[in-house]
Amino acid sequence: MFHKSLVNSILLIATLTCFQLGRAVVPVTEHNLLEQLSTCTISHYTVCYGVCNYSGKKILVIRELEASGRSYYIGVDPNSLETCLMQASAVQIKPCSWQKLQATYNNTPYISAIRTASGRSYSLQDAGIVHGFPKEKGITLTVDLCPSHKPLDRIIFTSLISEFWKTEKPVPIALSVTGRFMLSHEDDIRWLKGLIEAHEITVTWVNHTYNHRYSPWKPLKNNFLLSPGTDINLEILKTEKTLLEHGLLFSVFFRFPGLVSDHRVVDILLGYGLIPIGTDAWLAKGQQAYAGSIVLIHGNGNEPLGVKDFLTMLKGKREAVMKKEWLLYDLRQAVDLEFMNQTYLKKTKSPNTLLHGSVAVFLQER
Repeated sequence: MFHKSLVNSILLIATLTCFQLGRAVVPVTEHNLLEQLSTCTISHYTVCYGVCNYSGKKILVIRELEASGRSYYIGVDPNSLETCLMQASAVQIKPCSWQKLQATYNNTPYISAIRTASGRSYSLQDAGIVHGFPKEKGITLTVDLCPSHKPLDRIIFTSLISEFWKTEKPVPIALSVTGRFMLSHEDDIRWLKGLIEAHEITVTWVNHTYNHRYSPWKPLKNNFLLSPGTDINLEILKTEKTLLEHGLLFSVFFRFPGLVSDHRVVDILLGYGLIPIGTDAWLAKGQQAYAGSIVLIHGNGNEPLGVKDFLTMLKGKREAVMKKEWLLYDLRQAVDLEFMNQTYLKKTKSPNTLLHGSVAVFLQER
């Protein structure tokens, strides 16, 4: 009798552990947190800098927000460039200025990329990072989703999945998205989320501003984000907030509309902890893609030539794809590896040593 009573007590404790107030207790994952945010009103969304330990890693905090009476932080792993969403109750933040973070984590891929982007901020077009890790055969694909009345070019994604299903699954892709595109293409966003949840694709969400201001009659120096009266804070933070409201977590990457910027605007952007991404292969403009290229096409229905050129290139690489001799690279990994190697080469002072992931590969001169 005593034994039976003990067993019943254990079962009761187990039941209470698994259920709380009549609801099953679901482990708190980032996916759960994002889904919660997508059903809440996000408020007090601001830039915030600090450092914390999270999931066994050092994380640099870049944003804070509130939703349904709870506080959250968004941070970035300075080594992998991965962003994360954290409940404020789960971490202890040590506040820190942006300048102090840059000095303390100066040798990480994240801050190295920030520093390089700052040095490439004086040209009117294509500021920031324009090329990824060049020692591999393959490209990093970025698809811009500017405001458009046309539907998403879904053939880009279905073709990628079809071509790479044996060699790369999920297929990595970077989507430079505007807030206005998200609001006018809810079905397309849901479709993309379905591909992500089915592990068909993995997406790096790149901030492409909220409004993507543009006038065909203005010169570049007074156009796009350089248009007089542009609220840069709104263009950046409202896009991030809109992504969160759709259950999506933004990356630390930013693409200037039209690839147009100046030193002042780049300097402001870097102050938000974001890395500007350009391109060395805008296919619709006839630019060729090479090993390590950051390729640009538009998937908003407004650039059929670029989409056609990419699909033609994809078919031409079919045999190499099957042999894993031509791959698609995650934007975060491509930039991470590039700056990880730059840091490593400075430390070793050896031009023949390259890092591949976390492994040093020594190349023999021939």
